[in-house]
Amino acid sequence: MTQKVIFKGGSLELTMVNENFLELIFDSKKRPINIFDQITIDELIHVLSIAENQSNINGLIFSSAKSIFIAGADIDELGQMFKSDNSRLKIFFDKVNMAFSKIESLPFPTVACISGFALGGGFELCLACDFRILTSKAVVGLPETKLGIIPGWGGTVRLPRIIGLHKALEWIITGKHKTPNEALSDGAVDAIIDSSMLLKESLNILKAAFDEKSGYKKRRDQKQKPLLIENTEIIETKEFFSKYISSKIGSSYPAPSVALDVIFRTINVSQDEAQAIEHEAFQKLTKTPECRSLMGLFINDQYISSKAKRFSKNCSVTVSHITVLGAGIMGGGIAYQNASKGFSVLMKDISDSSLLMGVNEVKKLLTKSISIGKISNSDAKNILSRIKPSMSYEGIKKTTIVIEAIIENKTIKSEVLAEIENKLPANAILSSNTSTISIDFLASNLNHPDRFCGMHFFNPVHVMPLVEIVRGKRTSDETIELAVAHATKLGKKPIIVNDCPGFLVNRILFPAIFAFDMMIVDGADFQQIDSVIEDWGWPMGPAYLIDVIGLDTAISCFATIISGYPNRMKDVYDVSPTRILCEKNRFGQKNKQGFYGYEEDDKGKPKKYFDKKVLQMLKAYTQESDLSNYKFDAVTILYRFMIPMCIEAALCLEEGIVDSPSEVDMSIVYGLGFPVFRGGLLRWMDEIGINNFCNLADKFAHLGSLYKPTSKMRKMAREDIKYYSF
Repeated sequence: MTQKVIFKGGSLELTMVNENFLELIFDSKKRPINIFDQITIDELIHVLSIAENQSNINGLIFSSAKSIFIAGADIDELGQMFKSDNSRLKIFFDKVNMAFSKIESLPFPTVACISGFALGGGFELCLACDFRILTSKAVVGLPETKLGIIPGWGGTVRLPRIIGLHKALEWIITGKHKTPNEALSDGAVDAIIDSSMLLKESLNILKAAFDEKSGYKKRRDQKQKPLLIENTEIIETKEFFSKYISSKIGSSYPAPSVALDVIFRTINVSQDEAQAIEHEAFQKLTKTPECRSLMGLFINDQYISSKAKRFSKNCSVTVSHITVLGAGIMGGGIAYQNASKGFSVLMKDISDSSLLMGVNEVKKLLTKSISIGKISNSDAKNILSRIKPSMSYEGIKKTTIVIEAIIENKTIKSEVLAEIENKLPANAILSSNTSTISIDFLASNLNHPDRFCGMHFFNPVHVMPLVEIVRGKRTSDETIELAVAHATKLGKKPIIVNDCPGFLVNRILFPAIFAFDMMIVDGADFQQIDSVIEDWGWPMGPAYLIDVIGLDTAISCFATIISGYPNRMKDVYDVSPTRILCEKNRFGQKNKQGFYGYEEDDKGKPKKYFDKKVLQMLKAYTQESDLSNYKFDAVTILYRFMIPMCIEAALCLEEGIVDSPSEVDMSIVYGLGFPVFRGGLLRWMDEIGINNFCNLADKFAHLGSLYKPTSKMRKMAREDIKYYSF
């Protein structure tokens, strides 16, 4: 097939194919993937003008030289535009819409050949084409609502006119990525083609379309005109999606509701009028805190992912076998996660009962995966066969990574780690899943502390994305690289933190637990505290969270945290309600008694209920005689809970426990379930203003050092400095 290059730029190449057809190839020279930035859009407009002025052209193919078609817009560039006045954003968007409109007015048919990802603006370009075909491995979609915005380059206008109102609303409101079969079934694409046949099939489509001009022109007319829908369908569809947003998404995320409103306002107007309405709504969303938070988290996630890739790239060790020490629920979860990703696992413990607990945890997770259609029975058997439960170290010589997950006791951990170290092959690394104990302390008895680090998983392991990779003073770069690479292969989000008591997430969490204890001692109702914190966006309040963690587990961490930060953290007022309940054998969900009582629901899951006995147990230690009638102000509860966490997060950044605000906030989002629409602790302080935050903290100065902002925070407040530029 003969090809002649007509234009070659920094992002695009225009080629003549077989004399009468053009191929416009996206191929960014400065990026590993194709994205839309201002330079690319300017180049696109220029190339389309060249294509328009070629003679005897029967069609134009849009393709990519990379494995990804177009990943979307340049989020960093858009973020900077969102900070400026609306005129700059409008100029850029007018350019994009002019380019896409030009595609629809070319004197010949067009087809988008989609390989890899075509998301957001990338798929909006495809919608401007007359035909769309993709490979079996392609992924398409309009995920903008997940970033706090709506499709802004005609997506809310073209998609309903192509696939219908109901399907388009489902695509846009949920923001889900779509598989090739889903896209084909919904009518968003025309065919699924083998990658080796994309170009050939594109030419066949264009030849047929050019010969039968009415077909592709009818498609264009359909996108230009209002949707013709009966009023009954409009009312029913709007009611359906309004209920869906209310029940499944909620009011904390404004973009889906705005998308719904825009689409219903534009179904009976022309494309030009509709795009003006779309852009006006888009601009308003860019000024919301939810947009800043969600866009910021996207940028943060890209940062931590790229950092993990850099470390993984430097790792030259191939892992096929891992050892998990400790076969409890946590050990079983870690073994399951490894086996499900194809790794052979030795699960070692000292008793049959412990091994049985670990195996049962694996079987429970496999059963659940089968029930939801995630895996088949055959897959489950294969996963289970990769796990070898044992009371001996037989097979340890094959292992590359040991993950210790035994009881949270520093003496026992030290002894076990020293014992296993001598049994490992020379290239293996040793890691601990400890949640609070110093890595440097655990390394003190090892012969090779350079090959030791923390790999702190979060429970439940198969659900929680974060793994803290904890670097001790003597941990080598090679050890960190291997740990990061392996966590990435497990599908996790590894974040490197330097050693300190509690590391990052638990160090930030425990001040909130102490603050919670203090509120109860001061007379607050723990149920009201939970209600306020959950209403603010947390998945669960502190009382419920402690019950899920286990009161005994939380208390076992107190000593490490208190001794590590004695000036700020201690058993408040010499008494801790959490400790009191634990000493009365209330351990939380594990024995169905904690701050709440628990009984099984219809699905066998623990369901909490209020237990009056808790009030009686705490009555002697609190200021109020009747806790159930005492109400703290909701704002007071929120600030008393949040301020200590924020200050500790700032301290972790200032002390170099992590390198960036991005890593602080993503750790809290991924490790604690911080409400994503608020963007993280440091982002939240930016939103309310550091000066305002310090003033709020000063109102609670009488409560102690947990509420004392750092000197650097005071300086940031005076100079109006933020943690983020966007």
